[in-house]
Amino acid sequence: MDKNYNIEKFQKELDEGYSLYFTYVRNRYLIFKTSENCYTQKLITIHDKNPHPVIQMLTKKRVVEMFPFMEDIEYKQN
Repeated sequence: MDKNYNIEKFQKELDEGYSLYFTYVRNRYLIFKTSENCYTQKLITIHDKNPHPVIQMLTKKRVVEMFPFMEDIEYKQN
């Protein structure tokens, strides 16, 4: 990840309507803003024996907690 990329820029991009892919604990996710203080996280890499939920609703606090451990952040392209 770029050293200049920080949580403020990440949150601003989500607030502006961007959807972002990222890797977290060896799984690939898509995240986007759903409403005020609410984000939707979708699991992209589904393994046969994966105990992770496929779709989760997250608060801003949880996104901030996860950010330092996110890798390979990319914009979603249509």
